[in-house]
Amino acid sequence: MKENQHLDEQFIEDEEKLVEKLEGQRNLPEGSWQYWLIAILAVAWSAYQIYVVVVPTNSVFVRAFHLAFALALAFAMYPMFRTQKTMTTIPWYNFLIGPAAVLGALYIYFNYDALNARSGAWSPLDVGMGIMSIFLLLKAARRTLGMALPVIAVIFILYDYLGQYMPDMIAHKGASINKIVGQMYLTTEGIFGVPLGVSASYVFLFVLFGALLERAGAGKYFIDLAYALLGKYDGGPAKASVAASGMMGIISGSSIANTVTTGTFTIPLMKKLGFPGYKAASVEVAASTNGQLMPPIMGAAAFIIAEFLGLAYTDVIMAAAIPAFVSYFALFYIVHLEAKKLGIKGEDPSKLERAFDIFKGGLHYIIPIFFLMYTLIGLRQSPQMAAFNAILFMMLIMVIQRPVYALMEGRKIDGAVLISGFTDIGHGMINGAKNMVPIAIATAVAGIVVGSVTLTGIGLILSEVIEEISGGYIVAVLFFTAIVSLVLGMGLPTTANYIVMAALTAPVIMELTGTLGYVIPAIAAHLFVFYFGILADDTPPVGMAAYAAAGIAKSDPIKTGLQGFAYDIRTAILPFAFFFNNKLLLIAGVDPLDPNNPSGWQWITNPGEIVLIFFTATAGMFAFSSATQGWVLTRTSGFERLLLLAVAPFMLVPNIMAEKLGLGSEYISYVVGFGLYGLVYFMQKNKVKN
Repeated sequence: MKENQHLDEQFIEDEEKLVEKLEGQRNLPEGSWQYWLIAILAVAWSAYQIYVVVVPTNSVFVRAFHLAFALALAFAMYPMFRTQKTMTTIPWYNFLIGPAAVLGALYIYFNYDALNARSGAWSPLDVGMGIMSIFLLLKAARRTLGMALPVIAVIFILYDYLGQYMPDMIAHKGASINKIVGQMYLTTEGIFGVPLGVSASYVFLFVLFGALLERAGAGKYFIDLAYALLGKYDGGPAKASVAASGMMGIISGSSIANTVTTGTFTIPLMKKLGFPGYKAASVEVAASTNGQLMPPIMGAAAFIIAEFLGLAYTDVIMAAAIPAFVSYFALFYIVHLEAKKLGIKGEDPSKLERAFDIFKGGLHYIIPIFFLMYTLIGLRQSPQMAAFNAILFMMLIMVIQRPVYALMEGRKIDGAVLISGFTDIGHGMINGAKNMVPIAIATAVAGIVVGSVTLTGIGLILSEVIEEISGGYIVAVLFFTAIVSLVLGMGLPTTANYIVMAALTAPVIMELTGTLGYVIPAIAAHLFVFYFGILADDTPPVGMAAYAAAGIAKSDPIKTGLQGFAYDIRTAILPFAFFFNNKLLLIAGVDPLDPNNPSGWQWITNPGEIVLIFFTATAGMFAFSSATQGWVLTRTSGFERLLLLAVAPFMLVPNIMAEKLGLGSEYISYVVGFGLYGLVYFMQKNKVKN
């Protein structure tokens, strides 16, 4: 057991170093003063975020300190240029830039009353600090996130200023420097707006909880459990990859971290059993990007969706649940089909550990997750308080787990054993803060885009442009939005992509659907753009998760990305399905005039109906997956593929099929779908016999 614990610690440390390398972080010598500087800043940030849960604090102050910590760590952790010297030490100029950025973030804290008193009549110092702070924020974003998001923010700022020179279709009267700076920096309409507020209030705590769980050993536990359960089946390591990535998605908001954590173990195993390198990497990419669909974190976007729409957080994760699980079950099926096509068998069962032994040995990792879900859904606590309680629970487990292991093994409980849990908590707090840097920076920069939309009214302009391009067809509107989300997402983290698209296109979708006579819940539009933002993580040529997996598999990243996207095509049809069939979101109908229901939604609460919706949607996704993979029991013919493609709409949008084909009932649509699926199955069965 002691040896296994050592291996667990080594696994965790290797995974942390690989994530840092792939995200471009500095690799400072352990024990150096610069190394400790980052560690102290990270622990201080985590401690501050826990403190403000207990001690009520002005939300603007919390946002200011949240951004200040993120900027300080961004300039310390990420180099301006990646050279051998800058990757192993923090150059002197960062000790000027970093404090200047921190001062800019805290300017509204130090001058809060004065700024409120002269609201709109900004002083030259206000404007000067705003220009400097926006510039340094964009520099921090370039270091942590790449060029795409800063460039988009600059384009929007230039559009604000040069509006009168734009083409007639998108022209506006233009805004002065003072007005732009005031909107973006000195109010809560821009940088310090809703996205950064959600990052500071909710997201940090959930990411910290995930980091503590990971540091305690949950990541390796999930991988070991998935492999023990599924390793013996055809394509077992690939199925274990899907299961482990799904479980990691519950606690992780990063597709890259998810890829690295599970992929370092599963990709070599897949290759060993016969998967080509690029396919092994692609399975991991598809599983890890889909991990961001999984409640409760959903790549941090669930909190922002709830805030934007004024919904309870639990409403968001309830609506997102069926599509997420349907997508994952379909990926399992795709992996099964790939294994059958390649003739890949599972691992020898005698070489696998007993799943039950692993399961019971790590129950203390599962209990905090269920505790979190219970406080969120059962007790209806706020996300902030539920995460706070889960963090305290997790810290308690980390303190006692090693002494308990020592007692069970008959080892002496010495000082090193007693203090090891507190050391793990410190590492978890450091990792949680480090993981939050890109998210906090992304939400702050995305706030510039949101502020620009409010300042110029570009949303109304964009609505007219998209309506003109689409010709008034709602499917064309959705398709155009999907393409834009994919293109933007190639260079943006999921959270930032969602914020940008939610500010720009989600309102446009809602307006145009209303104009065209559709009554659609707002969350359908928001989840639509969220899904396509996630798919961008494995879309060539920039999909970062594909590059991470390809590095582990030693495969071509472009080929890996293309194959990963081919696996994820099934996920691409889901947003179209739940947009037109809101029952997939557990929404029975929309009544905006109901005074007793602010959201205007009627939730589906009948367990039988929920099971039917899930089962039929899964069947539809399986049929679509078989069509794209060209396999059911054996290779499919062209005619069989057409039949399989026909099954999907009968199962996923039975309301539309019943209406268009005059079937009279959604249940008849299901019957037709199952009939077509059964026909293909018996045709395949006959092929196999012959």
